[in-house]
Amino acid sequence: MDTPIILDIEASGFGSGSYPIEVGVAMPDGALHVWLVKPLDDWVHWQPSAEQVHGIPREELLREGITPRQVADELNELLAGKTVYSDGWGVDRTWLALLFHEAHVLQGFKLDSIYGLLSESEWEHWSEQRDEVLRLTGMVPHRAGTDALVIQKTFIHVKEPAAQLPDDDQVITHRAR
Repeated sequence: MDTPIILDIEASGFGSGSYPIEVGVAMPDGALHVWLVKPLDDWVHWQPSAEQVHGIPREELLREGITPRQVADELNELLAGKTVYSDGWGVDRTWLALLFHEAHVLQGFKLDSIYGLLSESEWEHWSEQRDEVLRLTGMVPHRAGTDALVIQKTFIHVKEPAAQLPDDDQVITHRAR
C-alpha cells in the first residue's frame, strides 16, 4: 500500500470571504511541513468562532506568517507533479486556489479527495477509524499539520487495521526568514 501525501488547510472563517491561514502537508516518509500564511492587506474576513476551533490568533499570522507567494512557491517545490489528498476537498480546493491566485503562481500539483482511494466499506468506517486514530495517538485536531497527519494515519488504519501506526513524524515548520 502506498501512503498518500495529505494536505490540510485551516482558514480565517467559514464560507465566503475566508482565506487560508495555515497549510499542513504530511509526506509518505513521515515528514510534516507546516506554513502559517500571512494575510494580504485585503484579507480582512475573520471569524472568532473559527479562531476558537483552530486557536491561531490573527496577530500570530501577521507576526510569524509568510507571504502567500512564498507558501505557494514552497508547496510547488515540495509537491511538483504529484497528487495530494484532502478529506475536505471542497473547501481546501477553494482556499488553495485563492492562495495560488493571490500569489500569482500556477499550482504545480493536483489536489484530490482522499475518499476516492477508499472502498465503500472503508468510507463507511472512516469516521470511527479517525476517532480511533485520535484515541491511539493522543493528537488534538484542528491544526493543519496535525489534521494532515490524522488523515494519513486514518488512511493507513483503514487500509491495514492491524498495522502499527507510524510515530516517527518529523515536523518541518516554515516561517518567515
